[in-house]
Amino acid sequence: MTTSFARVQLGVRMEKNLVKVLKGLADFNDESLGELLERIVLHSFEPVPGDEGESCASPHSKRQLEVIRTLRKLYDVRDDSHASREFPRDDSASDA
Repeated sequence: MTTSFARVQLGVRMEKNLVKVLKGLADFNDESLGELLERIVLHSFEPVPGDEGESCASPHSKRQLEVIRTLRKLYDVRDDSHASREFPRDDSASDA
């Protein structure tokens, strides 16, 4: 059985330094930014068994987490996973 697979161009707006961290991690992984985001999103859909709704599977290895910590320091990204709740809404542009 063959599954249809098609990528689409996506226009999104994100915090500038967070994007720098993502681009650095994608480069470290030798993958495109889109491939990295696909992997992160797919893992975020997988709950940790017994902790559903509270945590999700991480796509990052221990080495990748070290690189993420270094990139976050380099680009001054201090926000944690819940910080986006406090980010201002981006009503100025419509995201696809």
